[in-house]
Amino acid sequence: MTAACHTGGAATVTPARAPRLALVGSPNAGKTSIFNALTGLHAKTGNYPGVTVSRFVGTCRVGADRYVIEDLPGTYSLDPISADERILVDVLDGRLDGVARPDALLVAVDATTLRRSLGLVAQLLARGLPTCVVVTFMDELSRRQGRLDVAALGQALGVPVVAVIGNRGQGIAELRETLTGWDHWPVPTIAPPTEAAERDAWAESVLGFAGYHPPQPHRVTQRVDAVLLHPLWGSLVFLAVMVLFFQTVFTVAAPAQDQIENLLGRLSGLVVAHVPEPWLARLLGEAVIGGIGGVLVFLPQIVLLFLLIALLEGVGYLARAAFVMDRVMAGVGLEGRAFVALLSSFACAVPGIMATRTLPSAKDRVATMMAAPLMTCSARLPVYVLMIGLLVDPSARVGPFGAQGLVMFGLYLLGAVSAMLAAWAFKRLGDRRGLALPFYMEMPPYRLPRPRSVLLMVWDSARSFLRKCSTIIVATSFALWLLLNLPVHSAHHLGAAGVDAGDPAAVAAYTVDHSVAAGLGRLVSPVFDPLGFDWRINIGVLSAQSARETFVATLGQVAAANDPEHPDDALRAMTDADGRRLFTPPTLAALLVYFVYALQCMSTVAVLRRETGTWKWPLIAFGYLNGLAWLMAYLARMAVIALGG
Repeated sequence: MTAACHTGGAATVTPARAPRLALVGSPNAGKTSIFNALTGLHAKTGNYPGVTVSRFVGTCRVGADRYVIEDLPGTYSLDPISADERILVDVLDGRLDGVARPDALLVAVDATTLRRSLGLVAQLLARGLPTCVVVTFMDELSRRQGRLDVAALGQALGVPVVAVIGNRGQGIAELRETLTGWDHWPVPTIAPPTEAAERDAWAESVLGFAGYHPPQPHRVTQRVDAVLLHPLWGSLVFLAVMVLFFQTVFTVAAPAQDQIENLLGRLSGLVVAHVPEPWLARLLGEAVIGGIGGVLVFLPQIVLLFLLIALLEGVGYLARAAFVMDRVMAGVGLEGRAFVALLSSFACAVPGIMATRTLPSAKDRVATMMAAPLMTCSARLPVYVLMIGLLVDPSARVGPFGAQGLVMFGLYLLGAVSAMLAAWAFKRLGDRRGLALPFYMEMPPYRLPRPRSVLLMVWDSARSFLRKCSTIIVATSFALWLLLNLPVHSAHHLGAAGVDAGDPAAVAAYTVDHSVAAGLGRLVSPVFDPLGFDWRINIGVLSAQSARETFVATLGQVAAANDPEHPDDALRAMTDADGRRLFTPPTLAALLVYFVYALQCMSTVAVLRRETGTWKWPLIAFGYLNGLAWLMAYLARMAVIALGG
């Protein structure tokens, strides 16, 4: 995938092969900001041939010249211990099939941690490719009373050096102009040493020649970290942040959700009033508005969820949360890299599982992948919000906190604790011996999040949710509508069954209750009857195998068939075959717990297959998670009944 940036010049025919420049640097060195500034668009993701390591490629134009920029995975060294780092070295050496060796290198180094970065610079210079060093965070170095002579650094290294502030675009024009002479960049007269001890001495001489003074410690960061990284206080702050996080998701998004629900209700009324064909009116009202619209109503929660995550990441808190949770990961035999992968699973298990490629141990990867689906992904959010809304009164409070938000927090906590226990169990089964490799993670100074970066992250997440609504959920909703409305019953048949053929509501209720979907739901009833699920819930659970959100779409269609203008009231009023209320507290508790554990995402199964290279682990994950979901849901139902629910 490519993106383009323009700095002027008449449009001309570009050469068949543009120079390829690899952007290399350590994590948090500002590579992505440089990449975005050069290409003009945020990074587009693909995969390297044959592997699932992410690839970011863009195109930059400087006048009539065109350059391909590839943002390689971040690394601190060219001595690979993880899949990411092995891929990076293979790309640099031209050993990866289908990927050309880069023509030149752009090496991003953080001015505030320049001493550490020079080790990687030395290894890259030793490869003999034309190289330009891009120094980032010069503004922060200056603000913290540090100093660096950029021109002198270039003389000491023997290669071009450009200082940029990527997130503000400063220095980017100079960097673009530097690209035009990539094939004439100077090279070091004497290559840096390869021995570690000699390389350290070389780095010290370079820093001395460049007049480098490291920045003073960030006082605000030190004071805040004294609390946030404390074993006790840091854990309590983390817990408080998470509670407030989910309180906000419920309370702030509620007004927008109400507006969307009202809009959908009015649309349903307009469809019924103005579409003359009854079957078409039902298709639009139930499949489109009742099904797809029933999922879209949770878009405010999705947007707010990712907005809060982006803000916490942008301000620098998520790195602190990872540090605090690293102690927990050590307790289950894993390392901090595993927490980073599990943290990614809060958005979606797929990138979380793919993030395990940073783990150097294959057995650690398997343990983390088996646990990742238990982290509560955003696809569960619509189900949780709907079920909690039926279970807990919106006005109920526990002290200063809303009860709905606390239940949501409890579900996320249950998923996270279960993921830790699952990782521990698979780790013990793997029985890996030997010392764990060290986990290195930088604590960035606290910064105000950049609005553009936050908005891009939120937009990408919302767009992904909307894309799923327009593809998987659309297809599933139409398929469910057919299953819920077939077979078609004649007036004679309806009359024989005691149904007034002139009453649309009665006909719709009879059709749904005697549909193909009803037959399928009743077929699996022996499995789900102990959980209190009737056939309508069963169909929702089965449809959720394609995507969890389709559970909500299924209930939305059933509710729309009963009361298109007030689907929430229809859900609350639903009864089973014996006239008992369908969504009782024990059943709702069982449903919520079932969705905490069940593996209901075929995309997750597919990525497990790709990552492990075998069907063994995906089948184990599918079996143990769905079996565990049934058992825990049954126990939850029994517990609520025992408590008098």
